[in-house]
Amino acid sequence: MKHAVIALATSSLVSSSLFSALPAQRKQAMSFFEMTVNTLDGKPESLATFKGKVVLVVNVASECGYTPQYEGLQKLYVDYKDRGLVVLGFPCNQFGGQEPGSAAQIQAFCSTKFHVGFPMFEKLDVKGPKQAPVYAFLTTKHGEPAWNFHKYLVGKDGQVISAFKSGVAPESAELRGAIEAALK
Repeated sequence: MKHAVIALATSSLVSSSLFSALPAQRKQAMSFFEMTVNTLDGKPESLATFKGKVVLVVNVASECGYTPQYEGLQKLYVDYKDRGLVVLGFPCNQFGGQEPGSAAQIQAFCSTKFHVGFPMFEKLDVKGPKQAPVYAFLTTKHGEPAWNFHKYLVGKDGQVISAFKSGVAPESAELRGAIEAALK
């Protein structure tokens, strides 16, 4: 009996050390609101801050043909924020190198050119091997963005409702209709 206990204890130690030596697998979030991302000024912010709101997530770029959509995104934010919508901008330089600036340059561009008042986060990868966890969550069922200004609509429950390609303008009936439905 004594030898069985020692063998079992040794087996447990070997097993636990083998498993602890394995690389940790990245756990997929179950809700958009479970993640933390860095703001444009580099400070971590829990997306739980937006729990209970409808969230429009957009990968943005300063030198893109779709960059004028910032104006429409700001208008959406102003028009719907009191009803529970928040727009979140995630700069990305993966499409044609169209977001080459530093965080300070991006902030200055957004505030002076388009008077952006919605939350902006630090530059990240929205696809590929270095894809940020927030985009891994968004793209699981709705595909990766093909270009800048791709939009994901997240419901109050933290689940992605739908995605909209870059060409779907913020003022489009399609996007506004989806936002209206999600806010009900």
